[in-house]
Amino acid sequence: MRDYFIRRFLLMIPTLIGATMVVFFITRVTPGGPLEAALRQAAQQQGEGGMKDAGASLSEEQKEEMAAYYGFDRSFFPAYLAWLGLLPKESDKQFIKFEKDATEMPVTLQDLLPREEWTANNAYRTTQAKVFRDGKLTTEDGSPVPNWQTHAEEEKERVQVFKPAYQGLLQGSLGISTRYNEYVWTMIRERMPISIFYGLVTFILSYIVCIPLGILKAIKHRTVIDNVSSILIFVGYAIPGFVLASILVVYLAARMNWFPTGGFVSEDFASFTLAGKTWDVVHHAILPLVCYMVGSFAFMTMLVKNNLMDNLAADYVRTAVAKGAGFKRAVLVHALRNSLIPLATTLGHIVSIFVAGSVLIELIFEINGFGLLGYYSLLDRDYPLVMGILVVDVVLLMVGNILSDYFVALADPRIRFE
Repeated sequence: MRDYFIRRFLLMIPTLIGATMVVFFITRVTPGGPLEAALRQAAQQQGEGGMKDAGASLSEEQKEEMAAYYGFDRSFFPAYLAWLGLLPKESDKQFIKFEKDATEMPVTLQDLLPREEWTANNAYRTTQAKVFRDGKLTTEDGSPVPNWQTHAEEEKERVQVFKPAYQGLLQGSLGISTRYNEYVWTMIRERMPISIFYGLVTFILSYIVCIPLGILKAIKHRTVIDNVSSILIFVGYAIPGFVLASILVVYLAARMNWFPTGGFVSEDFASFTLAGKTWDVVHHAILPLVCYMVGSFAFMTMLVKNNLMDNLAADYVRTAVAKGAGFKRAVLVHALRNSLIPLATTLGHIVSIFVAGSVLIELIFEINGFGLLGYYSLLDRDYPLVMGILVVDVVLLMVGNILSDYFVALADPRIRFE
């Protein structure tokens, strides 16, 4: 079994590479990306409009600098290797165009400061330097500039100035958002507490409600309790979560004013006492949690019921009853344990609570969670953020699948992975 799980963990590497490579390729060929948007905005600022003339008034060097900034200065495979961290990124690239008789040109270099040194107005350290036609780069007093490199292009009479750095996935960097100019991992991490809260509460409440309800329905099969509960849970299953969210927010929140219309907490949350903060979070979470859980009730409840009924009809349960075991003991001790084995396949996906979230539910309730972050990253063509969210999703999904296999083997001694 150990060798099996080692192989499964090793297979995560090619799976992650394959998934990210496909999406990275899509971001390169999809029209309307951040580069086109930046060129169009630059053209509009200079008095030109329309997609057809986007960037027409910019010089060739300015266009190439924009392409380098958004990572489109390389072909697909080198750019993907740089995103992985196997090749250095040429950050802050500038194209210095020399005049006919000029031997040196001034250049302004900006180095991104560590996050703890950022101020409200500045996150960069500026250095005034000069670059020579042969590619030499010095400060104004003639000393060399560390961490920067140049590449002279004699045929174009210009010099590329850039800062090479390995800043990819292997170095633990998911990049910087092109839309918000923040580290992708920081944006993901800021939304994880909200996702963990809703994911964990939904997970716990679903198990607390569905397992006892499934047992009750199996014992009371074809009775009034079973029929009424089946109607209720299947009606809930048939209603999409976002539709239920719209109904609840209109009637219970907006009209009756029983619940807040949106948000995770109130605006004056910081001024509340501990009890007030707890109630405020619960008050805001009731309606979204109802919408999150309504769809999972039917699946989990019927899974427990059907498996328990199959086990109650098995020979070993009838044998236990014939030997003197009470019905309660036969159900709760003998049949229930085997009936819960299929639920073990869902336990591994508890790791997905870190990125749990429904785009439409979060949009309706104005919850700034992980699902809404992914939605806006696609809407804004924020490709570094899209890739960062994809990496987190794929890794957690694969870890969840492995944990599910482990829990199944742990719950069922008949299963052995070889």
